[in-house]
Amino acid sequence: MTSEENDLLCRVEGNAPMGQLMRRHWVPALLSEELPEPDGAPVPVRLFGEDLLAFRATDGSVGLVGRYCPHRRASLQFARNERDGLRCIYHGWKIRTSGAVVEMPSEPPEACAKQQVKHRSYPTAEHGGFVWAYMGPPETMTPFEPPAFAPEGDWKVSIIKIKVRCNWAQVLEGAIDSAHSNTLHQNMIHPAPVGGTQPIGHKFSRPSTDKAPRIQPQMTDYGFYYAAIRKPIMNSDVEDYVRVTIYVAPYYALIPPNSDYRSAQVNVPIDDENTMFHFIAFSKRGTAPDLEEYRKILGAQIGIDINERYEPVRNMENNYMQDRQAMKNGNFTGIHGLPMEDIAMWETMGPLANRGEERLGASDQAIVQFRRQMLAAVRDFIDGKPAFGTKDVCSTPQAEIRSFEGMMRKGADWRGLDTRTGQFALVGDKLEV
Repeated sequence: MTSEENDLLCRVEGNAPMGQLMRRHWVPALLSEELPEPDGAPVPVRLFGEDLLAFRATDGSVGLVGRYCPHRRASLQFARNERDGLRCIYHGWKIRTSGAVVEMPSEPPEACAKQQVKHRSYPTAEHGGFVWAYMGPPETMTPFEPPAFAPEGDWKVSIIKIKVRCNWAQVLEGAIDSAHSNTLHQNMIHPAPVGGTQPIGHKFSRPSTDKAPRIQPQMTDYGFYYAAIRKPIMNSDVEDYVRVTIYVAPYYALIPPNSDYRSAQVNVPIDDENTMFHFIAFSKRGTAPDLEEYRKILGAQIGIDINERYEPVRNMENNYMQDRQAMKNGNFTGIHGLPMEDIAMWETMGPLANRGEERLGASDQAIVQFRRQMLAAVRDFIDGKPAFGTKDVCSTPQAEIRSFEGMMRKGADWRGLDTRTGQFALVGDKLEV
């Protein structure tokens, strides 16, 4: 990639085309649990390089507004949250969730221009453990659509959240890189003679020792999906072990499921060089792990592994607390927690990786597909076409998309997968599962 292409793909601040494309989608702004009660403390949020503030009003609705008071630009982080609005403690201006300035006590009544003052605000929706925001032009906003990881309100969803100090595309590329898991994550993912990935305590059993999967992508109107085809431990003469990962443009991926629950990775750009990373376990039957147990399994407990700002205790400054003695004793990475193994790799590429110096291989085909697809999408957007993945160009409801993991007849056409169900359907006589 050229440096111009790298910037076009990665940069999201201000009028950067990729950031403007992303603003045409509903974006997860923060976790609902960060606003536990009406009239509670406001929470700073930063998205696409823009400083914002979220608060839960008296009626339970969530506002997402500009962080600095429209009067003298003092931070509303210290405002009073009272009677369905934020009141700046500097001069008492009061702002509703809609951004309307409804009180200006420092101004004389005859000179009050409150009807002419509208503070920056964005529409919000709550679903699947997130507060979502629409930050694009009002005329392009479509109704909120449930994501694949929370298709209905009764699905169980557990979320970890960690601030990562690098560009969003680096994190996203990690989500669609199936080839690294058998190497980087071998502390938690162990080969075993099983039919598919199975959680066992704080580890997982997986039916393959193959570290060089064959990667085969397939484009869709919402992104793409790809198969990582491996040689299984059992019945390798007649079966392939197939994991199908799905990229849902522009910011999340569906990871192949295990026997108990499904997984997703959601990456929200904070700015050009920081990303809020979310790893999600979800299930309809309630078989996903409970929230605190999930965070403990992955080494992402608030107050233990990450601080109240979602910054990890293990970071670049302390070499991610890598334990070299543990490595000598058999721990492959010496880094605690599956997400932190990934984060160490992403961050050490630099805040914004120089993709022009890479040497890509056959296992990187999904990453190449992502770059080509999103560069084409952002160029189309610059030319005035609708943002890729929005309802203007996408006919597939996100709530119907499913990833897949399982055994297939050796050499069968995996493209018979119906991504709306996560199951295979016969296509002529090509497929036998």
